[in-house]
Amino acid sequence: MTSELTDFIGLQGLLTDEERLVRQTARDFVNREVIPIIDSYAQEEKFPGHLVQTMGSLGFLGPNLPEEYGCAGLSSVAYGILMYELERGDSAIRSFASVQGSLVMYPIFAYGSAAQKEYWLPKMAAGEAIGCFGLTEPDFGSNPGGMRTRAKNNGDGTWTLNGTKMWITNGSIADVAIVWARTDDGVRGFLVEKETPGFSSRRMKGKWSLRASVTSELILENVVVDEAKSLLPDGKGLKAPLGCLNQARYGIAWGALGAADNCYQTALEYALQRVQFDKPIAAFQLQQRKLAEMVTELTKGQLLVLQLGRLKDQGLATPAQVSMAKMNNVQVALDIARKARPMLGANGIMGEYPLMRHANNLESVYTYEGTHDMHLLIIGEAVTGIAAYR
Repeated sequence: MTSELTDFIGLQGLLTDEERLVRQTARDFVNREVIPIIDSYAQEEKFPGHLVQTMGSLGFLGPNLPEEYGCAGLSSVAYGILMYELERGDSAIRSFASVQGSLVMYPIFAYGSAAQKEYWLPKMAAGEAIGCFGLTEPDFGSNPGGMRTRAKNNGDGTWTLNGTKMWITNGSIADVAIVWARTDDGVRGFLVEKETPGFSSRRMKGKWSLRASVTSELILENVVVDEAKSLLPDGKGLKAPLGCLNQARYGIAWGALGAADNCYQTALEYALQRVQFDKPIAAFQLQQRKLAEMVTELTKGQLLVLQLGRLKDQGLATPAQVSMAKMNNVQVALDIARKARPMLGANGIMGEYPLMRHANNLESVYTYEGTHDMHLLIIGEAVTGIAAYR
């Protein structure tokens, strides 16, 4: 396990001292706490929940939100580097932090009341409370506007929710779910606590991907919630949940490269040590071509997200730019994982090496938070002015 990220073109020289400190802190955590155990957790379809409060104590949860809520107040680039290092360990670890920070804490911060922020954000930042984000439904993924979950205003300060959400990360371990529902006034977001009568979750088992992550179905049957505690007052219309997804996609664009980096470094180290025909396989032209292609695409992806992060910190990043980074970098990571696996021969399928685990995880990352094809169409609309998906 190298102490450094792959840096072919001097990326670290473009980082601030704080960003480098975040990278090293996260890398040390992953090397110490994640890599030694993650294969066994993935093999057993278990989430390493004991890491949550440690991640909270290190400032990994909601790290780019303000310090007044117990968060770290990091730059967008520092947040991205954190996601890079966490996914170097496993997509499940980055997904947990990404959902907690970008899909639960961020909408509470952006759309919630003062009381909701003061109650939930410090608990979530410390890892004392876990959240999940309920947008996707069994029949509506890329078309969230077709959602069937309904929220009815009872006229007495309460709302009644009915519906089902699917593929929800953290769903079965969450203390609170942000549930997006259709109302007479458009889509609204609600905070639904796990003990609320009529609210239940079912963990989805048997996955070949994200096996160390908790993925669940959420079921709402006549769930009655208090408006003051539950309704996000400023979360109105589909633009509210889509704004959250844009935050998450940015983190994924960085995170996928962490998985790619781990695959590349594993293949490089193995190729330098594995001897065939009296020399390391790294001495053969075909293997060097694979390594050269991997490090080139990884480097291009790093520069893409670094510039995107700088734009984001200036308030200049666009959704289409985020889509480009998410689409490109996940594809790059998947290609690197697939190219690295056969370099290890039969060893490449074994759990002691991370290649198959990363490759399988990235198959999910390829389609969640907006599929590869949907991001292509978002970019296409940006460059042509024509929306081809309507």
